[in-house]
Amino acid sequence: MTQANSTPRGKVPVLQKFSFGAGHLVLNLLPGSLGIFMFFLLSAFGMDPFLAGLLGGLPRLFDALTDPLMGYITDNTKSSYGRRRPYIFVGAILSGILFAVLWQLDAGNTEMYNFWYFLIFSMIFLIGNTMFATPLIALGYEMTSDYNERTNLMAFSQTIAQIAWMVVPWFWVIIASPDIFPVGAEEIARIGSLGLGEEETRKMTEQALQANGVRKLSVVVGMLCMAFGILPAIFCKGIDASQMENRKELSFSKMFDNLRDLFASIVQVSKNKPFMKLCGATFLVFNGFQLVASFSYFIIVYYMFQGDFAAAGNWPAWFSTVTAFATAFMVIPVISLLARKYGKRQAFVISTVISIIGYILKWWGFDPGNPWLIFMPIPFMAFGLGGLFTLMMSMTADVCDLDELENGMPRKEGTFGAVYWWMVKLGQAIALVLGGLVLKLVGFDQNATIQTAETMVNLRIADIVIPAVTAAMAVAIMWNYNLSEERAKDIKEELVRRRGEI
Repeated sequence: MTQANSTPRGKVPVLQKFSFGAGHLVLNLLPGSLGIFMFFLLSAFGMDPFLAGLLGGLPRLFDALTDPLMGYITDNTKSSYGRRRPYIFVGAILSGILFAVLWQLDAGNTEMYNFWYFLIFSMIFLIGNTMFATPLIALGYEMTSDYNERTNLMAFSQTIAQIAWMVVPWFWVIIASPDIFPVGAEEIARIGSLGLGEEETRKMTEQALQANGVRKLSVVVGMLCMAFGILPAIFCKGIDASQMENRKELSFSKMFDNLRDLFASIVQVSKNKPFMKLCGATFLVFNGFQLVASFSYFIIVYYMFQGDFAAAGNWPAWFSTVTAFATAFMVIPVISLLARKYGKRQAFVISTVISIIGYILKWWGFDPGNPWLIFMPIPFMAFGLGGLFTLMMSMTADVCDLDELENGMPRKEGTFGAVYWWMVKLGQAIALVLGGLVLKLVGFDQNATIQTAETMVNLRIADIVIPAVTAAMAVAIMWNYNLSEERAKDIKEELVRRRGEI
């Protein structure tokens, strides 16, 4: 028996749910902050756009290699503290420290110095972040074996995670504010002593303000990530793996054997048809959304306010914040009820179709005559991502049970989680490239204050059609998903019998 005298995991205590949610808050806060801070590589630190693009893409390739490796390591770890929690604790601390270190750049350094500094520390940061993120996701899959409680756990965690997206849009305002992170008197005096013209002095002062804001805000973000990130390691409990069979020995002497086993595990996971449907649907919904994520900003500024950034003000930030608020407190609770009443697959189909309606409503919501209408599509659109990760992560936990039934121990939550998020990250990288391509195809001119009417019509159409079509494709993929509640419960009963659980 692999787990003698253990108890099936049912309801998760509120403290553990909150702690797991705090971990997911960090999972959203770090990439959200990174996405905004990357803009200031150009404006605050004078990085060439091509080099900045490389700094956005190269680390993602490295990240794609480390995720599966970390998943395999956590699946096979033997520790009195569990398979996941030691890595989460250390990874949270490393992630927070390294995120702050990553952004201690100086515009006075040479461009290539800043390039290599950022690239090297990005790689190191991603190691720490992978050490935190991969076992955290795997821990969630094993915190309960109850079919519906898995959805409740993921819903709770995603609700807390949305707080990050309520806060992150305001980083634009914080970084550029002279009252929050003011430039030191010495720096102002240094700029004044250069004898530049009024316009050049203003630009240099603004650049110094942004650079100072990035450096100091990164420290705040890093500290928050450490504080919240260690909570899952302290309070959350996963499966009792003390007597789990067939785990591999992790050592340098077994490195090549471990790599061979890792590839075999990935192949095995890839043959799991329900899991591949989850990956495919996620890839389409999430990255269809990501591909046009910045388009709303451009439409608000260039269509609704005719390129007047001052007039657009905080409308883009409010659009993102209200979207996150609606997702957290309106949509996710409804999705949990739908999943309990109709099943997870049906809940995904319903929520995705509702999101398509929201995308279509954007045509009337972005009205130059009434900016308040931008909030009209949000309650519908929010069903897309709100339903996606709540339901997909819950269903992945069910898939882990199916894998144990078919392939035995050790359970591979880490590998499943790593492969799933590798698909997400791959899609993000593709979306970044294709998003720029779409902007080019519709005729968007980043140097023009006023865009042509044809460009704005094409951009608005793309903003609606792309996520709506990918969401519809995801519904088609999930239509025949067959891991129902009845089958999941049958699998659970068989696993309980095999393990000798009481």
